Amino acid sequence: MERVVGTVVRGLRGPIINKGDNIEEIVVDSVLKASEVEGFSINDQDIVTVTESIVARAQGNYASIDQIAKDVHSKFGDDTLGVIFPILSRNRFAVVLRGIAKGTRKIVLMLSYPSDEVGNHLVDIDELDEKGVNPWTDVLTEKQFRDHFGYKLHPFTGVDYIAYYKALIEEYGVECEVIFSNNPKSILDYTKNVLTCDIHSRFRTKKILKANGGEKIYSLDNLLSESVDGSGFNEEYGLLGSNKSTEDSVKLFPRNCQPIVDNIQDMLKEKTGKHVEVMVYGDGAFKDPVGHIWELADPVVSPAFTAGLEGTPNEVKLKYLADNNFAHLRGEELKKAITEHINNKGDDLVGAMEAQGTTPRRLTDLIGSLSDLTSGSGDKGTPMIYIQGYFDNYTK
Repeated sequence: MERVVGTVVRGLRGPIINKGDNIEEIVVDSVLKASEVEGFSINDQDIVTVTESIVARAQGNYASIDQIAKDVHSKFGDDTLGVIFPILSRNRFAVVLRGIAKGTRKIVLMLSYPSDEVGNHLVDIDELDEKGVNPWTDVLTEKQFRDHFGYKLHPFTGVDYIAYYKALIEEYGVECEVIFSNNPKSILDYTKNVLTCDIHSRFRTKKILKANGGEKIYSLDNLLSESVDGSGFNEEYGLLGSNKSTEDSVKLFPRNCQPIVDNIQDMLKEKTGKHVEVMVYGDGAFKDPVGHIWELADPVVSPAFTAGLEGTPNEVKLKYLADNNFAHLRGEELKKAITEHINNKGDDLVGAMEAQGTTPRRLTDLIGSLSDLTSGSGDKGTPMIYIQGYFDNYTK
């Protein structure tokens, strides 16, 4: 019988992961158990994805605000510290900010506006137009911002992040001044010592600061890039990708993930004889059209993946073929013509008309987004995702 189903995505339940657990054995056992209980076969080119959270938990990759504070103080001493471009998040940045505050004496907090890097808004952009404020050139004090826009609550969290972040800093007896600017150079009028907290634009920001007189310039990936007093750490990403564990500790992005995905692939091959692709995923890369939030607060969608997930899709658009190349055909003749076209398509369709409208994104970003949407961020309890038929096309 002809297949009538393409890609199938399953969220797999597993045990609660704790420090020291063997994450590779748990993933493999969960896949095999799900296959047995649910009655699906394991095939070549299936994909297992594992959320970064349970990998980091198994690694025990955590840090306290005291350990963050010690690293901050080792880099900046007692100098006034500019903390610029943080995202507005209780989960992602609030605990980190507490650690930063505990490690210094005075902070000038510079927030981007109308929104942070991932789309959390301090104010609606239309209000900037109404007030005649240019976010690309105007630097605002806290008073000027309040005079223009008043007190704004985040639509999803109900938090006034200006007041919230300032209170977190002042909780430690640290003086805090808040300004608003989208130009990294603005902070240099207040201090030459800067911790830039942006994620995807951090390299450019640091380059600008250093080229314009910045002295001690670091970004979040430079904090906890090595262990401090026995803390967890991440050599490549530091505090980037961390999120709240307790009120005074964070879980870091997992480290050294490549051996994990390779071992899971090898173990599944040994137990099933099938070549299954494996990746670790964090935030997906997509934008909420209502809240305008771009989901990707992690430094990358996938910190590690097996070789078969390298690259981008190489696909043609079926509707383009049906409306153009084979517009004169119908029924079985049309199906046969499209099937032959797909079977004979080139290995590189960049620029080809029949590929226009296909998604020119990396496979890991697409699959990671699919996985993140499937597992969710709440209580579904499915931190592993099993994907079948992803690499199939109309001819299979």
